[in-house]
Amino acid sequence: MAEKKRVFSGIQPSGRLHIGNYVGAMQNMISLQEEYSCIYGIVDYHAITVSFNPGQMEQSIFDCAVDYIAAGIDPAKSILMIQSTVAGHTELAWILNTITPISWLLRVPTFKEKKQQNPDYVNMGLLDYPVLMAADILLYRAEVVPVGDDQLPHLELTREIVRRFNGLFGVTFPEPKAKIGAVSRILGLDGINKMSKSLDNCIFLNDTKDEMWKKLSTAVTDVRRKRRTDPGNPDECNLFTMHKAFSGKTDIEHCARECRVAGIGCLDCKKILHENMYKILQPIQENAAELRKDRTYVLNALNDGQRRAEEIAAQTMDEVYAKLGIKLYHSRLA
Repeated sequence: MAEKKRVFSGIQPSGRLHIGNYVGAMQNMISLQEEYSCIYGIVDYHAITVSFNPGQMEQSIFDCAVDYIAAGIDPAKSILMIQSTVAGHTELAWILNTITPISWLLRVPTFKEKKQQNPDYVNMGLLDYPVLMAADILLYRAEVVPVGDDQLPHLELTREIVRRFNGLFGVTFPEPKAKIGAVSRILGLDGINKMSKSLDNCIFLNDTKDEMWKKLSTAVTDVRRKRRTDPGNPDECNLFTMHKAFSGKTDIEHCARECRVAGIGCLDCKKILHENMYKILQPIQENAAELRKDRTYVLNALNDGQRRAEEIAAQTMDEVYAKLGIKLYHSRLA
């Protein structure tokens, strides 16, 4: 039997996860578990590139692990680990830094966005974020990376780094390919910006049904549709994108058809979305509540994930040492 291709993806423990995280990455990650050998990281080193509260970090990591498992990541099928517990991530990032031109990093769109959002907290880690992301992927020689379309520039940079490393030192890493889900990204409730906790434009995975409705009821739809009797264009409506992520085929077709002929209003469309969204998120919330009662299970899953991740990382770094000409002084696999 052919060995399964390896997958890596990570989510930052930067607070409560929202439906943008779920749609943009987690749904895809969950679906890949049967076909691929998956490694999923809670990337805490990425989370400290912006202002954060150290007193809340441990709980945020635990909550992120709970959400992962509650949503459908199975620690028996996949490796679930914390980035900072496997030293190879930062070790390989430093090595990749030495071959990555600064000009490559300056052109990454997310650096410019983060710089604008946090003008008083621009640091080297923020600029170097994509190299650490490349190391996250390459440490496990992942061939597939489930991402939203906003992460594609980062992945292309990873591929460039691979080509440079392989060209300088011999073929070591595969060029990872993106795996984009059926719905790669949904915007925030403002219909303009990326869904974000800091912009207060998101629905959290653990929002109550009433909280979800309060947010959806005021969410921006097709801005050209001013009155209930105006026909709309679902292809230009962010709420319809959410339908594609949470509603079944019948409801999606019904809302698209009736929107175009003004058969239903935006509020009617939101009510259908609300019911379908809660139908999917309610079991996740119930699973999360049970997991929080069994802290030992979650911590054991993370410890086991660290052990399994370190085994793979050690093999990769052993080859990297050999390619760099320093293997003699490392007995990692001895």
